Amino acid sequence: MVKIMTSLIQTLSQIVGDAFVAEGLDAAMGAVRVSDRPDLAQFQCNGAMMAAKAAKKNPRAVADAISARLSANPIFAKIEIAGPGFINLVLTDAYLSGFAEGLKGDDRFGAVPYATGKTMVLDYGGPNVAKAMHIGHLRPCIIGDCLRRMAIFAGYKAIGDVHLGDWGTPMGMILSELEINHPEWPYFDANFTGPYPAEPPVTMADLEVIYPRAANACKDDPARMDAARQATVELQDGRPGYRALWKHFVDVSIAGVKRNYDLLGVHFDLWKGEADSHPYIAPMVDDLRKRGIAIEDNGAVIVPVKTDDDQKEIPPLILYKRDGAVMYGTTDLATIVERVKDFNPDKIVYVVDQRQSLHFEQVFRAARIGAIVRDDVELTHAGFGTMNGADGKPFKTRAGGVMRLEDMIGMARDAVVEQMKSANVAQDMDDAAKDKVALQVAVAAIKFADLQNQRQSDYIFDLNRFTSFEGKTGPYLQYQAVRIKSLLKKAADQGFEPADTITVNDEGRALILLMAEWPETVEMALRNYTPHVLCDFVYRMANAYSSFYGNYHILSESDAGLRSSRLALSALTFKHIELALNMLGIDVPERM
Repeated sequence: MVKIMTSLIQTLSQIVGDAFVAEGLDAAMGAVRVSDRPDLAQFQCNGAMMAAKAAKKNPRAVADAISARLSANPIFAKIEIAGPGFINLVLTDAYLSGFAEGLKGDDRFGAVPYATGKTMVLDYGGPNVAKAMHIGHLRPCIIGDCLRRMAIFAGYKAIGDVHLGDWGTPMGMILSELEINHPEWPYFDANFTGPYPAEPPVTMADLEVIYPRAANACKDDPARMDAARQATVELQDGRPGYRALWKHFVDVSIAGVKRNYDLLGVHFDLWKGEADSHPYIAPMVDDLRKRGIAIEDNGAVIVPVKTDDDQKEIPPLILYKRDGAVMYGTTDLATIVERVKDFNPDKIVYVVDQRQSLHFEQVFRAARIGAIVRDDVELTHAGFGTMNGADGKPFKTRAGGVMRLEDMIGMARDAVVEQMKSANVAQDMDDAAKDKVALQVAVAAIKFADLQNQRQSDYIFDLNRFTSFEGKTGPYLQYQAVRIKSLLKKAADQGFEPADTITVNDEGRALILLMAEWPETVEMALRNYTPHVLCDFVYRMANAYSSFYGNYHILSESDAGLRSSRLALSALTFKHIELALNMLGIDVPERM
């Protein structure tokens, strides 16, 4: 049995690296990777060319010498040299069988938690108080939650923060609108000493009507806009009645937001907002001014962030406008101050629309110029593209408006119900069980449709294609996983047990070799903040198992040894698919 301490790629790189060292060459030249030509080899090492250049030797001669040393190792079934010095490697099935046995006892499939003791804060979600969530909020929460899951797997203390839009002029607009319409409320009585009502005087549905009405009034009437700005200033200065009413806005909004996130299975550790950064703003700006980092410019307070190396114009970060108002950059910079104080993170990752790239460039530069973060802290804007309709433009309702997020989830669930009927999936279940599966499949369809795309790319939202049980979709992956689960249950019912050892030969080799890619795959996906890499991996695994399932008898196999080995490989594959899907935030239904 192979004890899983490092990934198979790392193990092979160590072995080949030792051969390079024995030849007086750098061990790093022995790096092994999955072969570009699986028809020729399983793995390859390209280091002979670089090593030969450094040693002033012929690349082919170096490759020959390395191959000669490796040939004594019994784990290799074949070692060949191709081209100018590529070393192609094929492992013995006996070694792969031992490797597979090791995987059975390793819930991480060879992936070492390399980030233990480190902290990553992820900023994703960003819904606004008093506004209905719309489909524009879908991508950040799905991508961010996936990155959080991957970070936890890597060993990070990963902290997901929703970072609500709960501060600024929109709040003042609502406050002034309500004060005009309800002057009798105690929140607007300067002489009221409290306590203020515990129950909110408005619902989320009320706020969804009030905010657009207030915004339109401010747009049409300068006096109303002035009143909204004044209300904003008084709110931020701590006027008790305004603060109490604003707290109701936040509470009812969070309750509504949580319903959407609960449907999607998206988790947050923190429910903070822009308002939480407010106590840090004045001390931060004062400190930056004292150190000459923040300066006054035409009545505004700014931090110049442009450098001589810039190829494009990078405007200064504005901390205070001429009227004393703070900007989004101010609250974002102060939020970094807060996060450093609370968590001392090693990384802060912002999952926000890529159109905000300039904004984050300014904020990150200001944070570094002002020494708000340590030099070794990574500040990353993991930007994303837009989800578009069939016309290639941002997805809208049929009436041309922005679609509410809960409406889109409902549409996906309805589409899944129809797909389930067509595919004869879950039709033997009662209505409650069927509804549960429909929601699980709808969420899988939505998430996988989003995550399978390169993060920065726009994509077309095609509900019929995404909810299909065929092709590269979330429902297809769930169906394959449930099929394996059903197979294992039937085997248990018939008294068939998976073997302790998986016999690797032509029938199972592809699956085991694919599992060996897992540690590097999941590490690369997190390093580059690219969940689509994970999506590609689990889809390849589902397809590989589908081929295996179609080509070999399992329950009907008369040879007990073959049957039990195939059951063991099936169980291992299920465990791996389930792990990968969990990292994508996709549940595997009990049955379908």
